[in-house]
Amino acid sequence: MIKRIRWQIAIALLGIVFLGAMLARLAYTLTTVIVPDYGGTYVEGVAGNPSHINPILWQNDVDRDLISLIFNGLTDNNEKGEIIPDLASDWEVSDDGLVYTFHLRRDVRWHDGMPFTSDDVVFTIKTIQDLRYHGIPYLAELWRSVTVERVNDYTVRFTLQEPFTPFMDYTTLGLLPAHILRDVPVEALPESQFNLHPIGTGPFRVQEISTEHIVLEANPYFHGPKPYLSELEFRFYPDHESVFSAYERGEVDGISHVLPKDLPRVREDERLNLFSARLSGYSLIFLNLNRPVFKEKEVRQALLLAINRQGLIDRILEGQGLVAHSPIMPDSWAYNANIKRYEYDPEQAKALLDKAGWVDSDGDGVRDKEGVKLEFALLTNDDPVRVMMIEEISREWAMVGVKAEPQVSGIAGLRRDFLRPRRFDAVLCEWGNLPNDPDPYPMWHSTRTKDEGQNYAGFVHREADEILEEARRINDQAKRAELYRRFQEIFAEEVPSLLLYYPVYSYAVDEKVKGVQVGPMIDPSDRFRNIAQWYINTKRVIVSEAKGFDKSSK
Repeated sequence: MIKRIRWQIAIALLGIVFLGAMLARLAYTLTTVIVPDYGGTYVEGVAGNPSHINPILWQNDVDRDLISLIFNGLTDNNEKGEIIPDLASDWEVSDDGLVYTFHLRRDVRWHDGMPFTSDDVVFTIKTIQDLRYHGIPYLAELWRSVTVERVNDYTVRFTLQEPFTPFMDYTTLGLLPAHILRDVPVEALPESQFNLHPIGTGPFRVQEISTEHIVLEANPYFHGPKPYLSELEFRFYPDHESVFSAYERGEVDGISHVLPKDLPRVREDERLNLFSARLSGYSLIFLNLNRPVFKEKEVRQALLLAINRQGLIDRILEGQGLVAHSPIMPDSWAYNANIKRYEYDPEQAKALLDKAGWVDSDGDGVRDKEGVKLEFALLTNDDPVRVMMIEEISREWAMVGVKAEPQVSGIAGLRRDFLRPRRFDAVLCEWGNLPNDPDPYPMWHSTRTKDEGQNYAGFVHREADEILEEARRINDQAKRAELYRRFQEIFAEEVPSLLLYYPVYSYAVDEKVKGVQVGPMIDPSDRFRNIAQWYINTKRVIVSEAKGFDKSSK
């Protein structure tokens, strides 16, 4: 009897202990949350290899991706397209718009631990200004007209020759370490080992690099929010198709760029999260306005009306694009939503050509006028998507009596052999990485029609020139917006080239990687804008600690 009572007591005690453990566990789970933790390696596959991981010498998209993680500028762009402080804490602009004075942060160190000072800013700009610098042309053109001076260790001053409102966009340029590169001759910089073993101030620094991959580790000296990820690894593949296959083999966690043809497969893969955002740029067909067939605006308008641009986006790009109506981005404060639009209308295209005197006089299916056939070459690079584009556009033009002969060039040769020397009839290409300031001057002012200028179409219009000149000299945004609205009206009427679409960029990341967000992108490297919030590891903390944790991680 006594034994039975003892067993009952023991069982009751065990029950109490078990119940207490369950209640404790329940209380713990109800008062704790899972939060991001530090550590983990994110592996992304990219197409190509780095050439010059150098903000003033970059050559390709892989370079730009790495530069965005390794280097910083005086300023940066946020997700709203606003200029925000980065290595500079603040700045002042003189009343006449000529003098910009930047005050630098005092807590910034290079990846090797050396302090960042105004000497580094001055060194970077003077390197670009050196006549022996043969890097990115638009950087040299801008900075060679600016005087840079060191005021003290943490203050630097820029003086412009004339007001230039878009200047602040150029201060996002990544800066170089003077203490490492000061003794390297400017002409020797492209061959320097620094370009593959760079030292920056960014959130990640190079740990290892080979022909197969590059490994970046979190920078212990970083002045900004500490990234959760301890390492980033980029594996190099010959093309985007190979990157997708690498993910299927389990070699990478992220696909840097998802091609339109692979989008259905990505959407079907439950492990992948797909992110898409419109890039700052547009696809267009440059028309060489020096060619007789493009002299009349009615012809140019008809060519645009005869292209089913939404159809191209739907069928060839899998919806990854938005029809473009203006050379200014649709989310810009300067965008004119009321400009003339050219919706797909082949019958109206035919009527315009008839009115302009272009008729098929000999019945061969190609319109002609005064002995000149309405025919020309339509060129693009050997990207399969763009080849499909020009073939489809040529087919649509043939339906209205225009003969366009599709031609293909290598990517490098397109600009070097055709665009720059203006040896083309019509060229389909993509114009990207447009800065936040909507200034269209570089591409459409008449002074940019020769040599290194980017007005490849040869567009010359007196009123447009005057508008573009005035708009970059004044700071009043309302007045600038009014000027740019008028410029867009002129552009829509004259159709100096054929705007096709604003491209949408898509990339995919495995579900194990959390915190990835997408916003407006100037270029593909902007997918890393919130890299500090990406994480793989997690931990459980009590609710009160989690609140403090959230604040400290912002």
